[in-house]
Amino acid sequence: MSDELGLYLVPDLGIKQLLDAIPAHCFKRSAFKSSLYTTWHLSVIGAIYATAKYLDGLVKPETFVPQYPLLYTLAKVAIWAIYGFWAGLFGTGIWVIGHECGHQAYSESKLINNTVGWILHSALGVPYHSWRITHAKHHASTGHMTQDQVWVPRTRSERGLPPLDPKREDRLGARASAEVQKELWDALGDSPIGASWGIATFLLIGWPMYIARNASGQSRYPKGTNHFNPKAVMFSPHHWTDIVLSDIGVVLWMMGIAAASYVYGFSTVFVVYLQPYLWVNHWLVLITFLQHTDPLLPHYRAPQFTFPRGALSTLDRSLLGDLGSVMAWLGAHATCGISETHVLHHVNSKIPHYNAWEATDALRKVLATAGVRWQGAPGGWAEMYRVFRECKFVEDEGDVVFYKNARGLAKMRPVLSSEAGAASDSGVDFGEKRKA
Repeated sequence: MSDELGLYLVPDLGIKQLLDAIPAHCFKRSAFKSSLYTTWHLSVIGAIYATAKYLDGLVKPETFVPQYPLLYTLAKVAIWAIYGFWAGLFGTGIWVIGHECGHQAYSESKLINNTVGWILHSALGVPYHSWRITHAKHHASTGHMTQDQVWVPRTRSERGLPPLDPKREDRLGARASAEVQKELWDALGDSPIGASWGIATFLLIGWPMYIARNASGQSRYPKGTNHFNPKAVMFSPHHWTDIVLSDIGVVLWMMGIAAASYVYGFSTVFVVYLQPYLWVNHWLVLITFLQHTDPLLPHYRAPQFTFPRGALSTLDRSLLGDLGSVMAWLGAHATCGISETHVLHHVNSKIPHYNAWEATDALRKVLATAGVRWQGAPGGWAEMYRVFRECKFVEDEGDVVFYKNARGLAKMRPVLSSEAGAASDSGVDFGEKRKA
């Protein structure tokens, strides 16, 4: 079996051991420093808009029409499409700063954190407190099959697949007969077109669908669960005021869009605000999906779950290309390193992003010693396509499970510390196996 699947050594690191590796000054939060980053990101977005407006003014109809009307249109579209991309990327940074407010990482003051967070997230159509509450539960139970809140794997039975037949397939996913592989492939419909359509749907409407319908959320929640209902199952009675305040923020956001559309016209509002807003949603889904979804990452059921194991069942990924490239640096800067320092963020979510880089470097020394994998392939559409096709379902049984693909095959199997000792005595190299 160990020759067919990569081995994942289930970590036994304690949270104190992880936190002690991080320099003490990395835990310090500064309202002033956080505000500088907020101001910077807003200023960059303003500068991008001013540049696009200036370039748009240079593209005059008399220069192109009537000889080159198509070129005139393409030039206009290109200017504002580029604006939308970059404004959306830095807008994702604003989203991340609002998210840090929800973690109380913006400053030492809870009032400042929640006030700034409510303003920033409401301006992006996010129900601040509602999401803050469920996101805290996600951090407390990352990778937990019945307690995590988002990107929870669907099981074999939830996918409506035939029950596991031990005579024809292995529960861990090392083998499956040709007949089983065909049955699963036909049932899951894993075609390139289907995968591409699924990814496009995720990126376009995945975020609002999660907030409004619990899409990709905890499957044990009742149908109709959403982030706008104060009585939703994931909230407690004392959350009622916070949920209503979050709803008010979203209503004001919608009223602002409607009012701006009335004054300036919907087309202007779409180009200037809604286009970058859609990019923000796109990046949010892409980043979080790839942080928590990969055939190399485990998911746990209660008997084997611990907070450190959940925190370490995530991946750091560079956002726009290989580490060290200019585009990767720009992506990390614009999005406050949320993709590149995510494992650290799950170990301690109160560390602000500007300290996360140093803290990540220190944490990785401990993880390397323990043989914990933290780095994933660079993020992007191609990587999302690969992961989407590799991660279809997990088994209904097992306390540590890995995704299987549409043929019922997995890439990893778990090894607990008790098993690791015996395997080590037999000469098994876990580092090499983990790279498989």
